[in-house]
Amino acid sequence: MLSALSNIAKITELRQKVLFTLAMFLVFRAGTHIPVPGMDIAQIERLFTSGNLFGLLDLFSGGALSKFSIFAMSITPYINASIIMQLLTVVVPTFEQWNKEGVEGRKKITQITRYGTVLLGFIQALGMAFGLKAAILNPGIGSILLIAITLTAGTTFLMWLGEQITEKGIGNGISLIIFAGIVSRLPGGLSTIYQYLHAGTISPLKVILFLIIAVAMIVFVILIQQGQRKIPVQYAKRVVGRKMYGGHSTHLPLKVNQAGVIPIIFASSVLMFPVTIAQFINIGWVKTVAGYFAWGTPLQTILYALMILFFTYFYTAVTLNISDMADNMKKYGGFIPGLRPGKPTAEYLDRVMTRITMAGALFLAAIAILPNFVVWITSIQGVYFGGTALLIVVGVALDTMKQVESLIVMRHYQGFMKK
Repeated sequence: MLSALSNIAKITELRQKVLFTLAMFLVFRAGTHIPVPGMDIAQIERLFTSGNLFGLLDLFSGGALSKFSIFAMSITPYINASIIMQLLTVVVPTFEQWNKEGVEGRKKITQITRYGTVLLGFIQALGMAFGLKAAILNPGIGSILLIAITLTAGTTFLMWLGEQITEKGIGNGISLIIFAGIVSRLPGGLSTIYQYLHAGTISPLKVILFLIIAVAMIVFVILIQQGQRKIPVQYAKRVVGRKMYGGHSTHLPLKVNQAGVIPIIFASSVLMFPVTIAQFINIGWVKTVAGYFAWGTPLQTILYALMILFFTYFYTAVTLNISDMADNMKKYGGFIPGLRPGKPTAEYLDRVMTRITMAGALFLAAIAILPNFVVWITSIQGVYFGGTALLIVVGVALDTMKQVESLIVMRHYQGFMKK
């Protein structure tokens, strides 16, 4: 590992990329401490106790939401706009055509995604301003618009920051910003555990048990995230002019967790809706109904798991076109040994994908609801570990390591990890 780090320091281009990425992280973290003007921050912080709805949202913003800083909405509107565009690409012919045009088509989709981010961000910012109207020092339409514009500008700046990291730094900039926000909460979590231990609230055995569960969860996530079903593919020889193409064997990798973290985001968004509404409506029956959907209740946990299973299959079916995959394989002379090209190949791939998607869906459901059981087993309150945060951190870390590895291997035969 030390030799690998020394390789990073020796390669000028890679060193510059790492330093630029770290500099952008500093800009992001500095922005989380710049408050939105006109807000009573003390009153807002009382809403963001760890473990409730707002505490979970605050985790992904790196603490910017509880401080109600200019980055309070984090990059969430961009993620929502990207998911919407990805789904529309499947159903809107124009977007589908752009997606097939290569770099130029993706530029058009990216541009629309940016406009969508600003629109969704402004709508979300207005909703937050109206919902937290009691915390505004001088309530009025002018103050609400100022707060909404400030929050939207903060999200737009983060979107630009992420694009700069992608272009001049290492890894996917948007993912790294979310990664930095989640990891920045780690010292606070460790401090909470130390305070519990020092006060005698929990025993050292519970802390050791928590660490064992944490390490086991990380290993489990890595295994599933890297898991693939490799379908053997043979390409027939074909002559084009005076050259012969094909005649080689390869494989088609089908990921166990094809949907990534999206099903958890969809499911949590649906279940958060009634709780969010109840935060701002002082009606008895509304509060009662929302109580059944509170974070960690039996009903919420069961619905959460079932929705994750549904959205995993839904998102995989929308984004992975098995028929196109089989047609492209047939077009280039490829076939799966023992199967005829075309429809039989598509049916086989669909059957395999359905089975491994079930494993991925069960994995996502288990990792999403596991934090509830961790709290019950270890009695450690106020430290969120697992679910979406763990998937994002591990996934981004793996992708970034792969990119660093590829940059090093371009100049050294031995890369970041010894084989």
